[in-house]
Amino acid sequence: MTKTTQAFGAEALERAPWRKSTHSGNGDSGGCVEVAPLADGYVAVRHTKDRGGPVVVYNDEEWRAFTAGVRDGEFDF
Repeated sequence: MTKTTQAFGAEALERAPWRKSTHSGNGDSGGCVEVAPLADGYVAVRHTKDRGGPVVVYNDEEWRAFTAGVRDGEFDF
């Protein structure tokens, strides 16, 4: 991550067009995440049930690597 959430500011993160992952489901499993595109190709990720909590920010290259890993099952338990 080449920028921190502070680089974008709390207001920008609040206004970001957050979308819940379609893989999060609708239950109370606790594994829900939301993503939002930010300026300059960055992508923010947060826990749906802690919207005021920590946010992880990925640059474009990191985001592509992360989503490729998800598709390839790299993070499966």
